[in-house]
Amino acid sequence: MLAIRVKGYLTLGPVMENKELFEIQETSITLYQLLVKLAKRFGLPFEEMVFEADSLIIGPHVRILVNGRHYRTLPGQLDTEIGFGDDIGLFPPIAGG
Repeated sequence: MLAIRVKGYLTLGPVMENKELFEIQETSITLYQLLVKLAKRFGLPFEEMVFEADSLIIGPHVRILVNGRHYRTLPGQLDTEIGFGDDIGLFPPIAGG
């Protein structure tokens, strides 16, 4: 079992019940699998902030950091294995002008 630190920033914090530590039953999990699990746990508000409408495709404006690095800069990107001691930061799209 893994204990993974996932912090939701800005409007994602309340959607994720302001929790940061999640117990995952698997011994290994990819970043994408983790996001899908979080979507199942937190429902539609989480899905709408992280995924494109009516799909499980990551939205273009959400920022996902793994140990302080944007996931797109990692060799595995969404297939990056998440393990003990990894910190995940989730930033929702920000509107403004």
